[in-house]
Amino acid sequence: MKIAMTINHKAVEYSVEPDQTLADVLRANGLLSIRQACETGNCGLCTVWMDGKPVLSCSTLAYRAQGKAITTIEGVETEARTVAELLVEEGADQCGFCSPGLIMTVLAMKRELPEANEEDIKNYLSGNLCRCTGYASQMRGIKRYMEVE
Repeated sequence: MKIAMTINHKAVEYSVEPDQTLADVLRANGLLSIRQACETGNCGLCTVWMDGKPVLSCSTLAYRAQGKAITTIEGVETEARTVAELLVEEGADQCGFCSPGLIMTVLAMKRELPEANEEDIKNYLSGNLCRCTGYASQMRGIKRYMEVE
């Protein structure tokens, strides 16, 4: 089946299989920032925005993106760089495999909960896993980002 969507402000049309995930379609079309680890919707590494809301692209069927606006980290490069720099400054860079999904979730959180406190941050990011950092350094960087105007 054919689907039409907008990816990072660019109209595209792809042929997809009924059971193909959005993550697979995006990666097959060059958006390699989409990470896949659990492929069950549990780790958050594949997070993208669909119409401005974070979704797990590994558990979203591609046909559901029909007519939608999809944003990956490539589409929010300036904002993402700010978050990434703060994470690095706080020692949360480690291997970086989880970073695109985490950053997409952090950016969505700031838009949805601009006054988020530490508990709000923990709740919002509960679906983003990282094997390297222990989360303390990530929390410091994220709290700093939440203070950026």
